[in-house]
Amino acid sequence: MKDNILEICGISVARGSIKDIEIELPKLYNLPASIPIHVIRGKSKGATVFISAAIHGDELNGIEIIRRLRNLAILNKLKGTLILVPVVNVYGVNTLTRYLPDRRDLNRSFPGSTKGSLAARIAKIFFDEIVMKCDYGIDLHTGAIHRSNLPQIRTNIKNEETLRLAKSFEAPVILHSELRDGSLRSEAQEYGVPILLYEAGEALRFDDTSIKIGVKGIVNVLKSLQMLPSSRNKTYKTPLIFKQSSWIRAHESGMIRTVKTLGDSVKTDEIIAFIDAPIGSNSFEIHAAFDGVIIGKIQIPLVQAGDAVFHIARFEDLEKADAHIEYFQENAIEDSDIMGLNDEHTIEN
Repeated sequence: MKDNILEICGISVARGSIKDIEIELPKLYNLPASIPIHVIRGKSKGATVFISAAIHGDELNGIEIIRRLRNLAILNKLKGTLILVPVVNVYGVNTLTRYLPDRRDLNRSFPGSTKGSLAARIAKIFFDEIVMKCDYGIDLHTGAIHRSNLPQIRTNIKNEETLRLAKSFEAPVILHSELRDGSLRSEAQEYGVPILLYEAGEALRFDDTSIKIGVKGIVNVLKSLQMLPSSRNKTYKTPLIFKQSSWIRAHESGMIRTVKTLGDSVKTDEIIAFIDAPIGSNSFEIHAAFDGVIIGKIQIPLVQAGDAVFHIARFEDLEKADAHIEYFQENAIEDSDIMGLNDEHTIEN
């Protein structure tokens, strides 16, 4: 455990205390910038976990997830330490863009460098001051611009510990995701800090269902790590676990009319959308390439040939898939057994 002594940027945080800290970042044209973090330390020992959002500056759902999370009354019973980082890429959030001012992707820049690019320097600061002081992490994302994702956890399902935590999150879907060089998840794992990646919703938009599932999921993980008291007689619905997924691309340019939406199951060769010529009567069909479930889709009606329009996870038991997705859409966020989830309270200082 990394819980005995916690010091961030030279500031000590004692057990049983709550502290807001500003992590200074490189100046931009001599204008100061910093990452705001909120640290909650329980009086009792336990794991140290960080929750981060907006590594991509246009992915905003996670900011609201963390805002709601920090106000839950159940955190008064926290064991261990919770480090909340609602905005990592403060530059991108200010300009509503995915990337940094140097046009680099922060999530391909870890573990970073003190002498590298702006992205590398920010990555180094965040990695050293937050990630390396934690036992676990949950990184919150959305789909890219003009694309939306069904709430899903991405992790390495071959790792027993991350799979256990992914199941406890109780998102509708768990998707096996290989590690990418330079990503936060990849580099953190190299240093023994397992990370779950939560993908839900669309860039530059709040999606209330995705936010509620995210808040509840984080609480579930903290309970699984014995950092929060578990609910008695609680049964959890096992998410659908997908090992493979592929994007279906437009083969023509025009205006897309989607027949299927997020969470829908599809059969091989089933029509899932039409692409219409803006002038004239030409219409082209888009078919599913295999049996599966739609976990991501384009949101903008204009497409070019080659654009990725549907992200489909391979799954043969479509009846089972339909039952699972229906449960999560109708029931998963209605449970009231998570203390304080339905009503916000300011936790004690």
